[in-house]
Amino acid sequence: MEFTLKDGTTSFRFPVKPEELTISRSKGYETINMLEYGEFDFAQGEKVKEITFSSFFPKEYDASYCMYEPVPDPRVAMNILNTFLVSKKPLRFIISNTGVNVPVYLISHNTTFRGGESGDIYFDITLRTWRDSKVEKVGAAASASKSGSRTDLKKSSKTYTVKSGDSLSKIAKLELGSSSKWNEIYKLNVKTIGSDPNRIKPGQKLVMP
Repeated sequence: MEFTLKDGTTSFRFPVKPEELTISRSKGYETINMLEYGEFDFAQGEKVKEITFSSFFPKEYDASYCMYEPVPDPRVAMNILNTFLVSKKPLRFIISNTGVNVPVYLISHNTTFRGGESGDIYFDITLRTWRDSKVEKVGAAASASKSGSRTDLKKSSKTYTVKSGDSLSKIAKLELGSSSKWNEIYKLNVKTIGSDPNRIKPGQKLVMP
């Protein structure tokens, strides 16, 4: 079982397998305090997973615990982790022979030097799994997005179908509240009505102001 961090072309294998690894999973929630009723928790989405483990970089190779040889110089290994720490791109964390192969950020890296073990460097690492920030659209918004069309925010024009016995002043009174507004209707429908505003015909569709 090997522990590896990859950053594009850079691949780093940890020389000493951690004794244990912890993966923390939790669900987000929001607490609302309602007067007279107390607190209520409302579940939200799953939080980002945290992966933590500890190990060390040995100065010298020892077959009893080293995964490969030659082992990297501890200072060089620490510099690689520091590069990963400041990287703004997600890394890939892989544990061979397991199902762990996930994109992560290295968010915490603590170093310890112990007396009597000259050259060895101990460390604690915290990784957080990365996921794409895109949010899936649902309902009508998703349908509009897939078709490539945009939502039409313009109001559709109101129309009126002329009936027998109608006049522009009568229509203006019924639809606009004042017969004196007949001229507004006429201006919008000159092409339909013609030069004489008094000669409207049943069945004609007039655009209303």
